[in-house]
Amino acid sequence: MKPEEIEQESFRIILQELGPHTFSAAELAIVQRVIHATADFDFARSLRFSQHAIEQGIAALRSGCHLVSDVQMIVAGVNRLRLERFGCTLHCLVHAPEVIDAARQSGKTRSEVAMQQFGKLLDGAVVAIGNAPTALFEVLRLFQEEHVQPALVIGAPVGFVNALESKQALTQTSINFITALGRKGGSTVAVAILNALLRLAEAG
Repeated sequence: MKPEEIEQESFRIILQELGPHTFSAAELAIVQRVIHATADFDFARSLRFSQHAIEQGIAALRSGCHLVSDVQMIVAGVNRLRLERFGCTLHCLVHAPEVIDAARQSGKTRSEVAMQQFGKLLDGAVVAIGNAPTALFEVLRLFQEEHVQPALVIGAPVGFVNALESKQALTQTSINFITALGRKGGSTVAVAILNALLRLAEAG
């Protein structure tokens, strides 16, 4: 089978096994992409969308927004051609020397320090967090204390320490968000959500 045929068959199987659902067409496109990337139907139950998350995310991407990530794995996985088509700029500071030094001195994670250093750059940005709950908590702090307003936060940190709690906290704010409740998540999930949004933005 050709690559596009494999993908089409995979999506057919996903839709068949998903069965009855209440997702909108846009939500379903994202859910399918996440399940396709993970082979995990749990995400059909754990993915959550704030009311205007998808439309605001698409509008930001179409306007050529900044796209900020907590780890390089997200940078590596996003469809660059679609990003460039919209004029979006991709940012990740986790390996920047100043971030490494500041994290070492403060005892904070590099992803947390990176989000702090982005600061006002997060205004109007699409923020994708696939690894560090500390990064998501820092975005929430910037929103609450410094009134930074991202266009969309994709909150998908994975793990056993504060991953669940950080995503639950995200859902209790007025930020536009897409998240996966519970411990599961990861850069693969964040990338799948981003690429699904880019496809939706391109499709009009």
